Amino acid sequence: MKLPLVFLPGMMCDARLFAPQFAAFSGNRTVISACISGHDSIEELAANVLGSLPDRFALAGLSMGGIVAMEMARQAPCRIAGLALMDTNPLAETEAVKTRRIAQIEAVKAGSLEQVMRDEMKPNYLADGANQGTILDVCMAMATDLGERVFVNQSVALRNRIDQSETLRNFRNPSIALCGEYDTLCPFPRHEMICDLLPNAELEIIRNAGHLPTLEQPAATNAALSRWLERI
Repeated sequence: MKLPLVFLPGMMCDARLFAPQFAAFSGNRTVISACISGHDSIEELAANVLGSLPDRFALAGLSMGGIVAMEMARQAPCRIAGLALMDTNPLAETEAVKTRRIAQIEAVKAGSLEQVMRDEMKPNYLADGANQGTILDVCMAMATDLGERVFVNQSVALRNRIDQSETLRNFRNPSIALCGEYDTLCPFPRHEMICDLLPNAELEIIRNAGHLPTLEQPAATNAALSRWLERI
């Protein structure tokens, strides 16, 4: 029996972020997209997800989802058979980003969620490509469906997160650090660092993708995830 595969979406995203992965992997294993929207701390989000999952599973998180996945690996490493960290960051928030988040939170509380997503966040997501417009529309739909409260919760959780370098050093099951070639939010050197920290990790670079390779280059992303799953 193959282990369940759990996906954790990025900030202001939901299961639609992993639609191509559900299509590829759900035929021969249980595939789950967990919700990370109901609390304003990474620790609480991780504990809540762990409480909803089977005893043992493979875990893949993208961006904020990767940050929650690392906290899950800190809280319950024995339950995670393998870890895929995609377009993410193990470090604590910088002061510059904390300051920027404060302004974004205030704007969203004032009713400007769509403007913040359109002007400050979505332009950083994707590499140039023929399907960029369609993916950006999906991103906006996910964000507006989740709404203002989720934006505030997730922003506060990210702002206050801890450094997870020690967590990665201690996690020994099969892992990958996967990164879109043109990701400007969580760039390639950050994933080299993740791979160096993890004792049993491989580095996967997805060509012609930015911050959301699951949607930008699903075939290449699925192939990389398949190689990882074969090692578990």
